[in-house]
Amino acid sequence: MRIEQLQAFLAITETGNFGQAAKKCSVTQSTISRQVQGLENTLGVDLFHRSHQAKLTVAGERLLPRARKICQEWAMITQELHDLMAGKQPELCVAAIHSVCSYHLPPILQVFSRQYPHVQLRVTALGSDRALKVLRDGLVDVAIVMNNPAFTTNPEMVTDILFEEPIEVLMAANHPLTQYNQLGWSELASYPHVVFKDGYGMQRLVQDWFSQQNAPIKMAMELNTLDAFRGVIRQGELIALLPHSALVEAQEDPTLAIGRIENHQTQETLTRQVVFATTRDRAEIPPIKAFRQMVQKLSVSDKMSTPLSVY
Repeated sequence: MRIEQLQAFLAITETGNFGQAAKKCSVTQSTISRQVQGLENTLGVDLFHRSHQAKLTVAGERLLPRARKICQEWAMITQELHDLMAGKQPELCVAAIHSVCSYHLPPILQVFSRQYPHVQLRVTALGSDRALKVLRDGLVDVAIVMNNPAFTTNPEMVTDILFEEPIEVLMAANHPLTQYNQLGWSELASYPHVVFKDGYGMQRLVQDWFSQQNAPIKMAMELNTLDAFRGVIRQGELIALLPHSALVEAQEDPTLAIGRIENHQTQETLTRQVVFATTRDRAEIPPIKAFRQMVQKLSVSDKMSTPLSVY
């Protein structure tokens, strides 16, 4: 059964004969006849009494209200999809990590809102792994997060690397580690850590890094807001490994200090990669495509990976 067959059936019931139905559908009368015959063959019943005036059979009467409903639904979804690809998307849902929501997204959101006033923006701050999961499940349109190849290498995903930034150590201004110019894993392993909760890419990165060094990490506390990190850290010996962009406010706080991480043997630093991710089908929808281009442009012009000054 094809939608054209149902449309032909409705056209005949509305006009009363095959010839007028053909004109209404802008096809030949023989085409209308074939479409109705095909529909009758599929259903196994006659739908019209073949006479001068096309009159519905009992089966045709039963089909009529359902055919109208099906064609109405088809017209609605056809229009909705046309509007979608024409850029008439009612909303755009963004999941992003906290530092991106705080410092990098606001100017993009303002520009996007001016260019697409009919699209309602919905922005949610989530941990990287959680954000990528809800993107995969279709609950958001895009994610701006710390890269996790377990999700982003999926062939259904489109991923842009936005920037790479160093991971640094947040500590109290009077912490013993402030005496070091660079901090290696042996110094970091000596103190208890505050880490992001499960579902945040930073927890995964920190745990993986300590595991690679064969050093146990002393996880004393799990938090999920930068304000909470700063409040706890300034109280004593706890430290936290956080990305550069999460330490903007800490840099101006005299009760806090920021230290650089460096492997004393290899001179390597610990970094994280921030990416824009969406699905391939969403990437072609005009508002999402425009939003992606805005994010790409800002990532090129914004010096987001310039190291902060340290103690």
